[in-house]
Amino acid sequence: MSESHSGTTDAGPFAEQQRMFKLLSQDTRHLIIQELLGHPTHLMSLAELEYMTGKSQAAIKDQLETLIEAGILAQYTYEPSKEKRDLPSQFYGFTERGVEILYDYKYLRGLPVARALYESTRKTEKIERHESAPRPELPAAVAKALEFDEPDLDAIDSSTIG
Repeated sequence: MSESHSGTTDAGPFAEQQRMFKLLSQDTRHLIIQELLGHPTHLMSLAELEYMTGKSQAAIKDQLETLIEAGILAQYTYEPSKEKRDLPSQFYGFTERGVEILYDYKYLRGLPVARALYESTRKTEKIERHESAPRPELPAAVAKALEFDEPDLDAIDSSTIG
């Protein structure tokens, strides 16, 4: 087993908070988390993450590994798509521990904004295909934690805006 991330023995809750803040705020990891929060299913393929973050697959894989080791993310597999070349079968999404951490650090407050940003991003045909691909279910507790009431934009009278 490796030594702790800080290289010292546990120095109490402040050391853990500092370690977690550093983990969540690193640029690529932060982008991955924000994109996953904004995605309609909160599960994304590597190609979707690459497109939406603008980072290389190598950089994303490296940071996904760090987030998985920290227990924030997990890799989810959709078995029926494993044999299909044009559909992804591997997805990344939050764990129960991950949503607890995101809740503690106030990330879940940003769900509506993250969704709006995600929805307004122009996507390529390949990314749209990945986005609409079948995928596994998130654990029920994770899915429930990531729910929010989306406004019904069709119900808003455009004459009241402005």
